[in-house]
Amino acid sequence: MKLNYLKLKPVHMYLLVALRVIIGWHFLYEGIVKLLAPGWSAWGYLMNSTGFLSGIFKGMAQNDVVLSVVDFLNVWGLIFIGLGLILGFLTRVAQFGGIALLSIYYLANPPFASNTGAGFEGSYLVVSKDLIELTALIILSFFRTGKFLGLDGLINTFFSKRLQLVNQAERKEQPASAEPDFKGIKRREVIRHLATLPVLGAFSFGVASKLKMYSSEEQGLADAISGASIKKFEVKNVADLTGELPKGKIKDKVFSKMILGGNLLSGWAHSRDLIYVSSLVRAYHTKQKIFETFRTAEQCGVDTLLSNTVIGPVINEYWNKGYGKMQFIADCAGLNYDGTGTPSPKPYSEYIDIVKKAIDEGATACYIQGETADHYIEHNRIDEIVGAMNLVRDAGLPIGIGAHRIETIMRCVELGLETDFWMKTLHHHNYWSAKHPEWHDNMYCFKPEDTIRFMNALPQPWIAFKILAAGALRPEEAFQYAFQNGADFICIGMYDFQVVDNVNTAVAALSNVKERQRPWMA
Repeated sequence: MKLNYLKLKPVHMYLLVALRVIIGWHFLYEGIVKLLAPGWSAWGYLMNSTGFLSGIFKGMAQNDVVLSVVDFLNVWGLIFIGLGLILGFLTRVAQFGGIALLSIYYLANPPFASNTGAGFEGSYLVVSKDLIELTALIILSFFRTGKFLGLDGLINTFFSKRLQLVNQAERKEQPASAEPDFKGIKRREVIRHLATLPVLGAFSFGVASKLKMYSSEEQGLADAISGASIKKFEVKNVADLTGELPKGKIKDKVFSKMILGGNLLSGWAHSRDLIYVSSLVRAYHTKQKIFETFRTAEQCGVDTLLSNTVIGPVINEYWNKGYGKMQFIADCAGLNYDGTGTPSPKPYSEYIDIVKKAIDEGATACYIQGETADHYIEHNRIDEIVGAMNLVRDAGLPIGIGAHRIETIMRCVELGLETDFWMKTLHHHNYWSAKHPEWHDNMYCFKPEDTIRFMNALPQPWIAFKILAAGALRPEEAFQYAFQNGADFICIGMYDFQVVDNVNTAVAALSNVKERQRPWMA
């Protein structure tokens, strides 16, 4: 039986061309973004692969040669597929290339309920945006939209005219030596086939505008107005680094000696009486700005983020889009805050769910958050600490305990709690607000001398945090104080424009450590 196909009207073909161009725009954008992103790699996406082919994809990520090939093909494949779809050039090749690439993306992280990929942005339980575009390209492959409107159509017309002249010559309707005359191609036909060129122009203008915006933020000079004078401060970049940031080992994991603190990225700022600061910090740290901060930190040698589990979805997206390999130490907090300043513990089952979430979202290590440990130890809730620690240890991850008060660490040691590392606040009190007789969010290491003395006797690595006393101390002073007095790592909350200076300060502080009493434990 012969099938009768529905003959499409021109309006239907124009709609299909529009669909082709829109998909091409998306492909081209993804390719250009990856090409321009410093140090972009598919490593994160491959290493977070789920599903029955995850072993293959993770193996590709772990082979440097294969990974470099994958990165190259990914970036330039996206760019050439995007250009082909927008311009209608080698359209069928571009369509099948897009189908192949989207199939790989889908199989690498299938959005099934049994996989963590089901929660990724653009995934809707089996159906994902990759599958939607894949299906659209399969449908488009049945229609020759490139010949209807695109360079394919112009090329096809060009060679049709040439073939016509050759046939005429063979039939002696025209001398064989006559030059082909392509003026027979109508001008409006040429214009129609080039109709998508303005789309490419609009795309180029948009990318250039975005690059100019980011360039002015990251590389340029920002004006700072103070009183009646106008001053300029220079935003430094990776080229201004003065040395390489050393690394240390906790259990079987290697971390940079300076760790990026996540409070500012999450919108939490210790700002004392300045009640607007937390809102300002949240407004500054858009998802894109957080990604830029991660990339800048990694370029400067800061390879680890320490943050509350609330940032888990953001860093997972950062990994899955292949922006970088930033490690994640999860701050497992088990307290509720009602605004009165007096925290209350979460139900134990809820706290365990937080720990499980940190593990499931790819944490490199976990620790019992400082205020949580302080509260649990003070109220003799030891079994809950042990239960959370065992859960992390069973997952094969390093486990630590944090504290603001040295008495918490002392009690943990007395109880024989085995940790892979400690998190302890450390700063001196030589700043004016530390002299207040009552606590007003102005002090975080209450007994620095006792802290230094007791931590000197512990064999586990020590990550010192709150070393700047929430901005009361200058980094040059605080970094030196922490490393000199026993810290193996320091955790610093910082904005993207502070990273280079802080890395330089940390490198200088480490090189200036003299006669340190506590041996380096990492």
